[in-house]
Amino acid sequence: MATPKPTTERISRAETVYEQLKRDVAEFRLVPGDRFTEQSVCARLDVSRTPVRQALTRLQQEGYVEVMYRSGWRVLPFDFDKFEQLYDLRMVLESTAAHRLCEDGLHAANTKNRALLDGLIARWLVPVAERSTDAALVSQWDEAFHCTLVEAAGNAEMARVHRDVTDRIRIIRRLDFTKQARIDATYDEHGKILKAIRAKRGDQAAMLLRAHIATSQAEVRKITLHQMHMARQV
Repeated sequence: MATPKPTTERISRAETVYEQLKRDVAEFRLVPGDRFTEQSVCARLDVSRTPVRQALTRLQQEGYVEVMYRSGWRVLPFDFDKFEQLYDLRMVLESTAAHRLCEDGLHAANTKNRALLDGLIARWLVPVAERSTDAALVSQWDEAFHCTLVEAAGNAEMARVHRDVTDRIRIIRRLDFTKQARIDATYDEHGKILKAIRAKRGDQAAMLLRAHIATSQAEVRKITLHQMHMARQV
């Protein structure tokens, strides 16, 4: 007898549970070391056990949680060596994108790429008084800034890989915006990068991007479990 295929509704519920649990980790409602049970997730999200189990299995495969036999699940400690490798990959992808944009990515015929860059300029090259101080919002805008730069470079496969890297570092990247000084620096650094690209100075733009990402990478090294708990309380 053939195994019945999962229904669309069941897949949708599993996806919803997966996104919620991943968001809980990203927003530090669940931090490394926290333990929980399938039953507690079912009760909190008002879903049955099957989609919860499917979501947790997926998160386990991605390295976010592990099953503790007979005692539920545990959020795994962050693998900072892997995060640093992903930051290094970001550096390569975004530096390449900067060069492409300065060389031929913004020629007159490519109105889409130019519009993407104009949108970034409108958001980041603003007077100090008009800058946002909302850490969560700036974090989202920062992620969009880097993804848009790579997208505007015109290589779809490079953009796809960059989106995957972005998704994998999102959890710790949010801590880069817990201090106002980092928000101010982000505006300043993004502005310099955009000005270099607009002036078609590829080497300068790539150098500024590498320095910008390296600064963020250095901040990641300083993250402690205490900071994660503090971020969860914000």
